[in-house]
Amino acid sequence: MTTVNVHEAKTHLSRLLERVRAGEEIVIARAGRPVARLIPYSEPDAARVPGLDAGKVWISEDFDAPLPEAVLRDFEG
Repeated sequence: MTTVNVHEAKTHLSRLLERVRAGEEIVIARAGRPVARLIPYSEPDAARVPGLDAGKVWISEDFDAPLPEAVLRDFEG
């Protein structure tokens, strides 16, 4: 990943876009602090269909029951 300052990004935007098109990621920084990231564009995934996995997942009746004291001690110390 390459970091460039804002002035360089404005001056060489076309070159930077060609590098991004080739798969490189470029961070644009102002005063040394990152403010933006140029990444290659990709088409969004297909739309999700609600209910596609219906019947494939099983959740126990007591899945949200309080944890046993021994387990809580391990988490809380």
